[in-house]
Amino acid sequence: MIRRVAALVLDGVAPFELGVLCEVFGIDRTDDGIPGYEFTVCGPDGRSVRTSLGFHLTPHADLAPLAEADLIGVPAHPMNSPVPPAALAALRTAADRGAELLSVCSGAFVLAEAGLLDGRRCTTHWRYAEQLARRYPTAIVEPNSLYVADGNIMTSAGTAAGIDLGLYLVRREHGSEVANKLARRMVVPPHRDGGQAQYVEAPVPKTSDAPTLEPLLEWLVEHLDEQVTIEQLADRSHMAVRTFARRFVAETGATPHDWLTGQRVLLARRLLEQTTLTMDTVARRAGFGNAAALRHHFTRRVGATPTAYRRRFSHRVDGGAAGPVAEAG
Repeated sequence: MIRRVAALVLDGVAPFELGVLCEVFGIDRTDDGIPGYEFTVCGPDGRSVRTSLGFHLTPHADLAPLAEADLIGVPAHPMNSPVPPAALAALRTAADRGAELLSVCSGAFVLAEAGLLDGRRCTTHWRYAEQLARRYPTAIVEPNSLYVADGNIMTSAGTAAGIDLGLYLVRREHGSEVANKLARRMVVPPHRDGGQAQYVEAPVPKTSDAPTLEPLLEWLVEHLDEQVTIEQLADRSHMAVRTFARRFVAETGATPHDWLTGQRVLLARRLLEQTTLTMDTVARRAGFGNAAALRHHFTRRVGATPTAYRRRFSHRVDGGAAGPVAEAG
């Protein structure tokens, strides 16, 4: 269970990415029913550090809180700026004792410099992904993922993806109801799972010869219980099947089947958390047809069976503890 969170700030830290960690984990929203964390900003020797915008900020403490933190966040950091050896050693020690480490954007380079991305799946901002892979060849870089969770090491892409990863952790720890409530407070989408483009990330221009698929995506989300073929979707979008398939991948980053499966898994999660419906009923409402198909797709996407997920995350308003649900990329 994550209770103590520490953010590591180094010279050149990006204020916005640090702000993401502060926004998700540092603000007391317990009056809204959102669990709070013991949040500390740490820096080498506890001294003032210069931000990427030129102003200085003073952390709460030196590196000592990293020794007891359940989660350590590393915001964006200049890729070619040296990292103090003491900070690298503190990150390695924390990882070795089982603490979870999270990076936002180019903060992945700090984790890589500490050797924590060796042999691990990871990501960073798409502009820096090739450089990360080249500089640290044993890291398994996934440039198209919004975020990647590999064991106790988690990395996210650009700024907004840090919010996605933070909400993922809140959802994993406390369930979708709490994560959705936090997302509403932050005025951001509650779900953009890493590796699953639920929202149009690079929409084509809304012209007569290149219409957006947004209306179709909205219709699909409202009719997940219906079985549709790619031919039917192409016809609904007034496109040839091959053109539609290419357009769908271009706009969502996934094939129609993968995108629909991701959306159906999300709906199944909500039904498992918030209702007592039978597995067959959840499967039908989410569009999987039967419990066996639900179990197959849910387990592959979430890393836990529907039954185990319900046991961990249903009725989470009581604040009970639950083990993590593995959910990579």
